[in-house]
Amino acid sequence: MSLTDGFGRKIDYLRLSVTDHCDFRCIYCMDEKPTFLPRSEVLTLEELEQIGRAFVELGVRKIRLTGGEPLVKSDLVKLVDKLAKLPGLDDLCMTTNGSRLTKFAQPLADAGLQRLNISLDTLQPERFTATTRTGKLERVLAGIDAARDAGFQRLKLNAVAIKGNNDDEIVDLVRFAREKQVDITFIEEMPLGILADNRRDHSLLTSDEVRARIAPHFDLIATTENSGGPARYYKMSDSPIRIGFISPHSHNFCGDCNRVRVTTTGELLLCLGNENSVDLRKAVREHPNDIEHLKQVIRDAMGAKPEKHHFSTGAETQILRFMSHTGG
Repeated sequence: MSLTDGFGRKIDYLRLSVTDHCDFRCIYCMDEKPTFLPRSEVLTLEELEQIGRAFVELGVRKIRLTGGEPLVKSDLVKLVDKLAKLPGLDDLCMTTNGSRLTKFAQPLADAGLQRLNISLDTLQPERFTATTRTGKLERVLAGIDAARDAGFQRLKLNAVAIKGNNDDEIVDLVRFAREKQVDITFIEEMPLGILADNRRDHSLLTSDEVRARIAPHFDLIATTENSGGPARYYKMSDSPIRIGFISPHSHNFCGDCNRVRVTTTGELLLCLGNENSVDLRKAVREHPNDIEHLKQVIRDAMGAKPEKHHFSTGAETQILRFMSHTGG
């Protein structure tokens, strides 16, 4: 059994947000003074597990846990343990800001989490605090080391590349990844959430520009490797790590999109760049433990998945929800 949208694309990747809360306030992800959701509107661990199970029974082979910051969710390790046991799930992974990995890296690996993506936009402590508004770089660096020691199948750093913020650190971040023997992906900033100063009109750093900054220092060799997501990967002749690029602006990846997202309130988002959604929370609460009803709601929703997004930095295509609500 498999999920297919109206354009013939097979949907086998679910990004499942477990919370809208985060201990950071990153400038590209949420408002400086966010309003968090009441507990009654947020999916419980049991509901998250039921939704994950429904998708896997419908052919999804990869689940990425997101937030907010997943590790602020109480009992997250229990959810990982339940999802890891689902027959047919090949890849269970998570995106985290890394601040709590010294405590949770080993329990997560023991529970069955296979891979981790860790956000790291800068190696300068003061800039890190300015970008995250509340974070401490030393905690994340310690978390990266803890994750390396925990035995995950693969680790990757995620860096959102922004002109005037970290564009002068691109090569430093690559060198750090090489030193730590972890992959790194550079991401064009997503135009989600309102920014009063229209910063995105001037701060977009494209993947081509990032590659151009790396090229004088390291030879990049294009590969056909695929992690099941939107990144395009390159290798270097003198290092085992991969460098990835996610380019929602400059190299639209919609043609082979295999992903949907479920927010922490149970909205099934069919496209990152569109507002259309389907209410899965209603399905699980009005029909508790009815997995077949939930699966039918998911099947029916696939027909509403749009062909592509139309990202730009202009206000006319602004998506009002921040990334923290979307699910990172």
